[in-house]
Amino acid sequence: MSGQGESTRWWLWWAALPYGLASRLRAALYRWGWLATRRLPCRVVSVGNLTVGGTGKTPVVIYLAEWLLSQGRRVGVLSRGYRRRSRASQLLVSDGRRLLAGPSEAGDEPYLIAKRCPRAVVAVGADRYALGRWVLERFPIDCFLLDDGFQHVALHRDVDLLLIDATDRTGLAAMFPVGRLREPLSAAARATAVLLTRVDEAGVSNGMLAQLQHTLPTGREPIQVVFRPEGFLHAVTGRLVGAGRFRAKAVVAFSGIGNARSFRNLLAGLDLTVRDEIIFPDHHDYTVSDLERIRQRAKEAGAEVLVTTEKDAGKITALLQPDDACWAVRLQTEILDGRERLERLLLP
Repeated sequence: MSGQGESTRWWLWWAALPYGLASRLRAALYRWGWLATRRLPCRVVSVGNLTVGGTGKTPVVIYLAEWLLSQGRRVGVLSRGYRRRSRASQLLVSDGRRLLAGPSEAGDEPYLIAKRCPRAVVAVGADRYALGRWVLERFPIDCFLLDDGFQHVALHRDVDLLLIDATDRTGLAAMFPVGRLREPLSAAARATAVLLTRVDEAGVSNGMLAQLQHTLPTGREPIQVVFRPEGFLHAVTGRLVGAGRFRAKAVVAFSGIGNARSFRNLLAGLDLTVRDEIIFPDHHDYTVSDLERIRQRAKEAGAEVLVTTEKDAGKITALLQPDDACWAVRLQTEILDGRERLERLLLP
């Protein structure tokens, strides 16, 4: 059995080689000017990561959009709209006044950003330059936030924010599919600033900081970020209650996100009694049968409450029944170290 596992791992290493070579070659072609980088006529701040899945991009984009709006900036968010069902090359999710598309059409993350930042213009499309021009023809924008943009180097950005999860040292050890890296860790050097997320989880941040010191330019310390639970949001009514509302309650948790472990740790910190947990793939499209399965597991576990993420909650509202006690954890982003440095980057 161990021999079969070793053989499988060798195949994964071989599969990772062309992935890594292609990533390095593509970055080099843009660096040498053989592939063109285009500019939008306004400020662009990119938020991205090096790994596949869950570093906390969405709560950070929400934080940045809210802060820029509070400074009087007119904010637009450009997103790929991963796994959206709409075939439109450009889709407006929000015009800064009202939601115009749901999570299935727009993608779950752009929909959540638009819902949490009602004064921001949010749009999705694969070609972010063309999307930005399309938005600028319709709205006055001072600053674009480029969601998941670290690898989208075809578009010039004034600020390149790279998120790295402090709890994910193994994910940074190798290229996908062996590890979770989209490109080599050395690519972190091209970031304007690195945001190290989830640094509040005991014993992880110091080791990750030491690892990054060998990669980042001298003197460029990571900005340290945590995600705090603001409260629980009812999945149907939108009612928000305090983070201690379900302390010691028996719950069944479910999620379809890139880092299910982080959600599990979050619930543990809220002192919930998690009787069962159901993990779906990232960006999962929920069905009626999925909800029936979740209800059945809750019944078998004797759980009083269903708990999920705010991103997942946006996709299940139409599938819930009136008596479903389903609540989503709402997160808020807090900058523990480097807040003033980040703000200076956003508004030079």
